[in-house]
Amino acid sequence: MINIQELDADRLEMAANMLKAIAHPTRIAILKHLEGGKKLTVTEIHELLGIEQSTTSHHLGILKDKGVLCSRREGKNTSYYLKHDILSQIIDCLQKCTCE
Repeated sequence: MINIQELDADRLEMAANMLKAIAHPTRIAILKHLEGGKKLTVTEIHELLGIEQSTTSHHLGILKDKGVLCSRREGKNTSYYLKHDILSQIIDCLQKCTCE
């Protein structure tokens, strides 16, 4: 039998890990570029942000590992996109809270 308190604790842990993964300026910028159902490759993201491709890959790996992003292989390229579109509301909220 599943203990409801454990299930809630697991969900809270997952939510906390997602927020920790998002809590980096570069990762917030990545998510901002992926809003609205956009799918971008590592190359496109690193060019948009003006950072090294290896750094971009590192941040994408963290976001994917924590369930924030998904990826899809298309030929030689891999496109990244938000796992849940509603995550863009977190970014919108942060933008509103910091632009007083």
